[in-house]
Amino acid sequence: MPDWSYHVLFKPWLSKLAPVTSREFIHKNMNRIACLPGGRSIIHFLGKEEISEKLTTSLGGEPIRGPVGLSGKIDPRLSGTKAFSHLGFSMIGVGPVTLEPQNGDFPERKEGRLLLPDHGESIGLEETVRRLEKADAEIPYLFHLQGSQDEIFKMAEALKPFHGIFSFSHDEWSPNLVGKLSEWKPVFLRVPSKNVSEVDRFGGVAGFVLEKPGGEGNLEAHKKAMEKLQGYDVVTVGGVKEPADVLALLSAGARMVFLSTEYVEAGPGLPKRIHEALLDERAQGGKEETGWMWYFLFGLAIFLGGILALVFSLTSVILPYDETFLGISRQQLLWFNERILWFMAHDRMTLAGTMISGGLLYMWLARYSVSKGEKWAKQAIDFAAIAGFLGILFFIGYGYFDWLHLLFWIILLPLYVTGWIKSRGLSEKPASKNRRNNRTWLLGVYGQFCFVVLGFSFVLGGIIISYIGVTGVFIPTDIQYLCMPPELIQSFNERLIPVIAHDRAGFGSALFSVGSLVLMSALWGYHQGKRWFWWMFLIGGIPAFAAGIFVHIMIGYTTFIHLLPAYIALFFYVGGLVLSYRYLMSK
Repeated sequence: MPDWSYHVLFKPWLSKLAPVTSREFIHKNMNRIACLPGGRSIIHFLGKEEISEKLTTSLGGEPIRGPVGLSGKIDPRLSGTKAFSHLGFSMIGVGPVTLEPQNGDFPERKEGRLLLPDHGESIGLEETVRRLEKADAEIPYLFHLQGSQDEIFKMAEALKPFHGIFSFSHDEWSPNLVGKLSEWKPVFLRVPSKNVSEVDRFGGVAGFVLEKPGGEGNLEAHKKAMEKLQGYDVVTVGGVKEPADVLALLSAGARMVFLSTEYVEAGPGLPKRIHEALLDERAQGGKEETGWMWYFLFGLAIFLGGILALVFSLTSVILPYDETFLGISRQQLLWFNERILWFMAHDRMTLAGTMISGGLLYMWLARYSVSKGEKWAKQAIDFAAIAGFLGILFFIGYGYFDWLHLLFWIILLPLYVTGWIKSRGLSEKPASKNRRNNRTWLLGVYGQFCFVVLGFSFVLGGIIISYIGVTGVFIPTDIQYLCMPPELIQSFNERLIPVIAHDRAGFGSALFSVGSLVLMSALWGYHQGKRWFWWMFLIGGIPAFAAGIFVHIMIGYTTFIHLLPAYIALFFYVGGLVLSYRYLMSK
């Protein structure tokens, strides 16, 4: 559940439910998705929660893939553990773990804010072990053991098989207990950040966990406490509302930052935003990847092919090889029903506009993202390009394969393959200028939602149009415009409908390809301060919308219900540009 869906679709109504009800609803359903075949891929596709190797850290001598963890108070029943391991966290807090289940206090909302209890519920040791075995998470745990020293030892022994770190309250510290537990895992002491004192007397521990204090000023309390904990690994819990807070805590000496209440308020995209802000802080200029130029030329070839197709659709519409296949001339087709020719122009011009827009997107992504070694842009280009190449199967299926498409395919293939080979091994993760949860960011979230819906609508439209092309070919409004049933067209020339179907399926394939490029760019490449991204959507979208709407006006095919999908897509296109302007264009 990325920010664009959480803040726009889910948070408004989840905030009206009881905190425990909304929490369990979200966690259990995320866990169900993660357990489905391909569920992890779905989560990864929507959120792209990848952690750069540049952010690798260590805790108690144990390597950790990143500096962001999740407090155990967020998921005390471990109902979403399997999903959280794929949402950008490098460690998950478990607990408080007690020998027997404890009810504890429940979270509540006051004045619109979520408050987590100091003494939360516990599902007990036996149930904790069972759920951790079932979760089979790929990241380590931070176990918060609560009880007497004997109880802590028993719990630690039961949790020994799981990868992670032990922690317990400083009130239960003893050299004997720390010595026993340290043989199994690193041991951390939990202390309130406002009460850090006499830390030298706690020998043998690998570090400290600064618990979130009550009231305001959590961030400053953590920072002051860390001044007294020099030389220890320090984990902070809570006090983080936005990426800037994490940057401040890490600069002050924290080794890891665990998100608590504020994670619910800021949204599930917070870990990703933190990672991107850290990469932006550590950004270093590097040489450009050699493969981007071939992807750029690939996009340029598609752009020029779209221009050529646009010229044909505005002039003769059908070409000599079309006439040869049909066995009739353009003039004979006009004599039979001139609207059939304009209808074919309608399909071919929308294809041309889609190709021009797609070519522009390929060029922009190659120049401004693949050139920096960013993996997401290469993956988007590869998927869209392969989907476009597979569209050739539609042409073959109709027994009508014109030489111009074959020539175009021959030109494109070596450009793409060369780009794919030369850009193999790209691994850079994107950075972002975003630091604050301000109005600009929130409007940007709504702008991203518009772009995601736009891309999804293109993908869905491409599938539907392709399906129509390989089945009924015409929809009711098409027949109304042509003023002629398909049977009459078939009786006039049995090859005419296959040519029209060939055009329709080809356009559907192109729309699916470009739509997937729009969708993946909106999901993976939308980051504050990327001015080129806003210009890419603005300029890249104009040809497709202009050609798609203009041709309908030009040929008089203006049935409202037929153009409604285009109007809806245009609404989200303009909405995305307006809402994201300040977010993407800010320096």
